[in-house]
Formats: sequence, C-alpha cells, structure tokens
Amino acid sequence: MSHLVFEDVSVRFGGLQALCDVSFELRPGEILGLIGPNGAGKTTVFNVITGVYSISGGRASYNGAPLAGTPPHRILRMGLARTFQNIRLFPNMTALENVMIAQHSRTKSGVAGAMLRLPSQRAEEARIREKARWALDFMGLGELADEQAKNLAYGLQRRLEISRALASEPRTILLDEPAAGLNPTESSALMQDIGRILDQGINVLMVEHDMKVVMGLCTRIVVLEHGEKIAEGLPSEIRKDQRVIEAYLGTAH
Repeated sequence: MSHLVFEDVSVRFGGLQALCDVSFELRPGEILGLIGPNGAGKTTVFNVITGVYSISGGRASYNGAPLAGTPPHRILRMGLARTFQNIRLFPNMTALENVMIAQHSRTKSGVAGAMLRLPSQRAEEARIREKARWALDFMGLGELADEQAKNLAYGLQRRLEISRALASEPRTILLDEPAAGLNPTESSALMQDIGRILDQGINVLMVEHDMKVVMGLCTRIVVLEHGEKIAEGLPSEIRKDQRVIEAYLGTAH
C-alpha cells in the first residue's frame, strides 16, 4: 500500500511564494483530486513530489521516506510515476519504444551485458518488452505498438503517456490534466481507465480542470489558490464550498 503525505510544505523562488504551508495526504486506495485556478500551485506540488523542486519548509514523504533531496530516478523507483500537462513523448520512436523507456530505472544489465548480448540481458529486455505491451494493451493501444508517436492522434498520445507511466510499475501515479484537450467521448473513456488503474492497486493524484471528470472520479478533493490550501473534502462538499466558488468564479461586486 502507498501513502503520500504533505506536511506544511512551502516552496519559494526568491521572493515568489509558490506554496505556503500546504498539507494533505493521499491515502491507499483512493483518487485524490488537486484543483485550483491557473497559478494556484498544482504543478508545483507535482514537481515537489517527483524531486524536480526543493522545498523551503515542511516535509513531504512517501511511505514514511522523505522526498526532499531524493533524485527523480530514485523517486520513480520508489513507485511514484507521473504524466505531464504538456505531452512529452519521443515523436520519432514507436509507441512500444516510448513505453519501454519507462523501465529504465528498474534495469540491471550494464553496458557490457548489452554489448555482449548476455543471456541475462536478453531476458531482461524480453521482460521490459512484455511489460510495455501489457501497459499498451491496458490503455487500448496494443494495435498501435509499432506506430510512431508523432502519427498518433492527440487523445491517443495522452493515453500513451499514461501507458508509459504504468510501465514503470508504480504504486502511485500522478496525472497532470489527463483530460486536457479530449472530447466528451474520450473523457468518458479516460474516466473508466483511471478507475481500472485504481483497481490495479495503484492510487491516483490528479490535477484536472474538467469538473465532470473530477467530480465523477475523485474520492476527495484538495483545492489550492495562490499557493495555499483553501478547501479539502468530498466532491459533494467541495461543489458547494463558497471559498471554492469564489476562487473559480470571483465574487459579485
């Protein structure tokens, strides 16, 4: 089981306060939504979790182990994987090759093994390929394994990013606006896929602006504004929280 905890986490860039004393936890077996207006600090939270940003105060931990000072490749090996708001694929590589890359943090064969094509290296490569094909099949992309990523439609590229994250064998997956740019049919299919990810024993932290997706999927929701947490609760509670309504719609004058 996996447990992600933020305790009074602050992040500063010079005079800019990106996060201020933010606390929340992602509990085993849940989908936690992280929402807020643009610039609220949502992507900063993801960058702290994955080792891209350092924290200025507080503590971030995963299964009791501190995340601060841990390099991104070790965080991936701990079981934390992510997708990105802006798709980051290798356009000239096939879908299968893009997903196989996710296993880099778990490979054991060295340069010598790769050059000599030792049995252990060949066995490891076969395992990586098998895991990548499973991840593609899981997201409905199995028939597109040999297609170059640049030739896939936008919605399929989104699914390919999630496949790559799944292939890293995560226990927690961070989805950064997975429904961005999707049409209603694609969004509905994505919601089903995220539910199936949870069924695999992988809990989910999701940043998303599509409120239909957020309200329809999330166990709980955390709301940020200007780097501060302004609300946390069940979807039914967040929907009618006046602070959240004001953050999104503004107040009447």
